[in-house]
Amino acid sequence: MKELYGVGILFFYFFKWPFVFGLPILYNIGLNQNIILDILWIYCLFLILKDFYIIYINKKQKKED
Repeated sequence: MKELYGVGILFFYFFKWPFVFGLPILYNIGLNQNIILDILWIYCLFLILKDFYIIYINKKQKKED
């Protein structure tokens, strides 16, 4: 189970940006709608938003120090 968790983290860490931008492009060129890909796309989008939020919080804490 530990290995599966590690693989998931690495997969989504490196794959979230191409997936978020690539899936809409693939849908535009003819890929059929797939609910699993849509759920993964939303998950990757939330991971990206979380990263931006963490960067914002870290910068805010630096200014307070």
